[in-house]
Amino acid sequence: MLFGRTQKNPIKIADKGVVEWQYATCGYCSTGCSIEVGLNADGKPVASRGVADADVNRGKLCLKGIFEHELFASAGRGTQPLIRGHWHDAWQPTDWNSALDKVHDEIRRVQAKYGPDSVAIISTGQMLTEEFYTLGKLTRGLIGTNNYDGNTTLCMASAVSGYKRSFGSDGPPGCYEDFEHTDCLIAWGSNLPEQHPIIYWRMKEAQERRGFPLIVVDPRVTMLAQNAHMHLAITPGTDVVLQNALMHVIFAEGLEDSRYIAANTNGVDELRTLVASYDPVTASKICGIDEDTIRVVARTLAKAGAAMQIWTMGINQSTHGSDGVVGINNLALITGNIGKPGGTSLSITGQCNAMGTREWSSCSGLPNYRYLENPQHREEVAKFWNVDPEFFPKKRGMFQTDIYQAMEAGQIKGMWLIATNPMSSLPNTARIRKAMEKLEFCCVQDCYQDTESAQYAHLYLPAGTWAEKEGVMTNTERRINLINPIATPPGKAKPDLWIFNRVAERFNKDGKLSFPEKAADIFLEMGELSKGRLADISGMNHALLEKNRGIQWPYTAKQAAQGIAPPKGGKRLYTEDGVFSYPDGKAKLIPLPFIDNNETPDESFPFWLNTGRLIEHWHGRTKTGKIGNNNKFSPIPFIEINPDAAAELGIQRGDYVRLVSRRSDALAMAMPTQRVPKNMVFLPFHFHDCANRLTLGLLDPHSRQPAYKQSAVRIERIADQQAAAKLSMEMRKF
Repeated sequence: MLFGRTQKNPIKIADKGVVEWQYATCGYCSTGCSIEVGLNADGKPVASRGVADADVNRGKLCLKGIFEHELFASAGRGTQPLIRGHWHDAWQPTDWNSALDKVHDEIRRVQAKYGPDSVAIISTGQMLTEEFYTLGKLTRGLIGTNNYDGNTTLCMASAVSGYKRSFGSDGPPGCYEDFEHTDCLIAWGSNLPEQHPIIYWRMKEAQERRGFPLIVVDPRVTMLAQNAHMHLAITPGTDVVLQNALMHVIFAEGLEDSRYIAANTNGVDELRTLVASYDPVTASKICGIDEDTIRVVARTLAKAGAAMQIWTMGINQSTHGSDGVVGINNLALITGNIGKPGGTSLSITGQCNAMGTREWSSCSGLPNYRYLENPQHREEVAKFWNVDPEFFPKKRGMFQTDIYQAMEAGQIKGMWLIATNPMSSLPNTARIRKAMEKLEFCCVQDCYQDTESAQYAHLYLPAGTWAEKEGVMTNTERRINLINPIATPPGKAKPDLWIFNRVAERFNKDGKLSFPEKAADIFLEMGELSKGRLADISGMNHALLEKNRGIQWPYTAKQAAQGIAPPKGGKRLYTEDGVFSYPDGKAKLIPLPFIDNNETPDESFPFWLNTGRLIEHWHGRTKTGKIGNNNKFSPIPFIEINPDAAAELGIQRGDYVRLVSRRSDALAMAMPTQRVPKNMVFLPFHFHDCANRLTLGLLDPHSRQPAYKQSAVRIERIADQQAAAKLSMEMRKF
């Protein structure tokens, strides 16, 4: 007897007429997948595929990467410079010379009237590293404002701060290859299958071979938690309590690595004293994890031959984000899990080139992890750029999140906003709107004209996107990879590097500073400036990067001269024969008292609001919301709500509901699921008119990163469902 069809018709992939494949790197998340874009006979991008011999993704792409070639022709692209007198006036077309003169003249006018720091410049994690470096040279060496930051403050600032506090420098110490060597993996607030699918595939493949335990700490039953050996459904915002309790058990039971601690760290006595107060019984009442589970996890971590910890926004986006990162580092240090195969604390970075901005943009200091507070660093860069070192500020300026508060208070009067959309991405949208309305001059430089933030601009500069430009990006594991220009920007739009160089000409009329035109030459200049630094890239160039499908830093000119080939697999920092970046070469163990300043549910707002990412979308949907094969999966905002909570509120699947916080309200569709507890809802953050209307945005004291994850809301079922559905679709029109 035959079951099923007697004749099978295999699925055939449509022939898109590809005649040439061109190499690039994916421009979405920080995984750093090597990608090839297929061009047809007319030179039009028609397909995307993964690169088989690239170590990162080994031929695979996620849903976003598969359709990335459609970005070039997506709706809303800017095609010419635009100008207007007031932000509510109609746009008028202008030419590039006039637009760039306007940038220079308005920045200087505002600075002359209100002071050099009255202008803010905010960039992104989406640009290429040579562009970051050039913008940093322009800002620090010529324009002279100290209020210069990137939107990476919203995602990775706590990781940066935590690494600096523990190790003396930013720079993730581990790599993807550590999955293949670890004996235990703890994921703190990280949902790899939806946030970083290819990293998840790397992890899952290694786990199937090695069988290491996976422990997930997350208040929601994420896709990663569903596949975990242990899921710790922690009370939001209490990660530091759990970390201290784990360290309490490790010290109490003598499970620490005393040899490693003595040789490589300072501060163990102070840490022991602090965590002595966080016994599992006491801690369990705060963090919601029972005492026996705390003990089991502590023993599993400490007794593993090599233990790996990863985290994403569940740790970073908190009022205790920097402390949470330090707590992870503390656990790694006291168990000797830094700098060895399978033993690391590895932040899973957010944007495609957030690492590039951390390394080279000069937002938080000067290039290659140099500090404005360090006179030697100021002298080194000033000499290299031909700038008076006294022109540099003596300390870093405001973070992005503080810049908007200063704008609200009237201290910032001008802004140059580059490839970021704060009206979608910053918390408490109503407050950001009021701040932007107060600007005397706002220039928005973006590849899309129809962003929410462009509504408040006086000048719009159309830029290129992704593989319309040439340059490099750095991924989560410090791997630098190349992007080749596959298409040209539409209409009169220009690559960001071209725009920065033309603006620089107007501020650099005496020609004291050099601004190379070609990305490859800029990269070589960066290599010279990197020699002897932690992130030494002096042995690399564009051709070598493409040949090797990416190279991890450090890779030095000395290694290249000696014929030492870049490693194909993983490269680690702070190995046993290395030192940390503090003067004495030792890492710091830092005691972390828990200060509970979260907004918590109460009678008026009884639900925790948890926000996060979906696999099909990217940040504010400026890109993926215009690509049908991405947008079709979730075209409107929705909440995950527990079925018991939905029943008590009279809410059925597919009903529209009103979410209300102390800030504002938002409209979303209800989707009952057991993935969230009864007192919590999960809301994807991708929709500009939804999540960040509600979020609180208290800031971490060290990193100034907002607490997107700890807010409280109430839920109201809307009586007129038909009107709600119509309103939801109207709000989603581009």
